Amino acid sequence: MGNSESEIIRKAVRETYGRTALSKTAGCSCSASCCGKSDNTIEMAEILGYSGDDVNAVPQGANLGLGCGNPHIIAGIREGETVLDLGSGGGFDCFLASKKAGQSGHVIGVDMTPEMISKAKENAKKGGYSNVEFRSGEIEDLPVEDESVDVIISNCVINLSSDKQRAFSETFRVLKKGGRLAVSDVVAMVEIPEEVKSDMALYTGCITGAANVDEIKLMLKNAGFEQIRIAPKDESKAFIREWALQNPIIDYVVSASIEAVKPAS
Repeated sequence: MGNSESEIIRKAVRETYGRTALSKTAGCSCSASCCGKSDNTIEMAEILGYSGDDVNAVPQGANLGLGCGNPHIIAGIREGETVLDLGSGGGFDCFLASKKAGQSGHVIGVDMTPEMISKAKENAKKGGYSNVEFRSGEIEDLPVEDESVDVIISNCVINLSSDKQRAFSETFRVLKKGGRLAVSDVVAMVEIPEEVKSDMALYTGCITGAANVDEIKLMLKNAGFEQIRIAPKDESKAFIREWALQNPIIDYVVSASIEAVKPAS
């Protein structure tokens, strides 16, 4: 992918999620999005694998109704760990991670959308989260020190990257030896037609940027990861169908849990 095309994608993603951050209702501001159509944030969260308690435990406005799963289910965050959330949005997953990591732990959220960073910081202030910080940056060039993170989580964000190999290599760089990658994302199950790939609304909606399972495994291996596990979830088709009703997208993508470990030595 050329630099000009990559920049077009980054700009479109930034503008789309900037509008989402400024929206006064849950869910995305685009026609195709990584979210359901309901205005009920608890209902949307439960569809993705969160609980009502999860939603009620964070400041109002932190849960924007985005995502395609719950990375906490596979992350196994422990007290005292440093956690990094890629594409942290309004801070929802960061605030849930904060409770698990405890005051002896630290949570870093990275997002490339200025409006999201501002919203997340406001939410952190409202909730009094002293062990959470938000940094502006891109997942292909993380503003995080080498080997400083125990676990990386992300929810339906890496598919938006125009350079996924670099994004995975960056996650490997910042993880400590033995560190874990725990991601919920969409994966392509079949070749996506060119006419669908060219639809930028579907790209920013977490659909046409999806890589297939074998491609993701190879990128993770090339980055240096081991213990790679990708588990597609057929049941996710039920909510993915709502992302773009005019397109048969359930023929192309499903949500998946993606796990990998940085070698301990």
